[in-house]
Amino acid sequence: MSSAAHRRLCAALLRHVPSAHVIEARERPWASVTFAGARHWLTLLVPAACGANIAQDLPEADLPLVGHIVADLAVIRQTPQAGGIALVLEALTVEASTSSSG
Repeated sequence: MSSAAHRRLCAALLRHVPSAHVIEARERPWASVTFAGARHWLTLLVPAACGANIAQDLPEADLPLVGHIVADLAVIRQTPQAGGIALVLEALTVEASTSSSG
């Protein structure tokens, strides 16, 4: 079962790169002492002509997710495929705090 953060991350990536297709996606819950969230592994198929530019742009992309923050996103591998380039991504999302101090 996919969490809301995972579905929202996939949707945000497809909004950011409309020519992409998600060909694999999985997640695992993650937590630290102060944060809760999830680790995500995704493979996007993107057109070969713009694959390098997309791979360079994604780690700094603004990907708004309701209730969550994309704390880290990295392109860990680029593999030529029929129909384009497969970009293997790792991402960390954390739950956005809804409380305020003070």
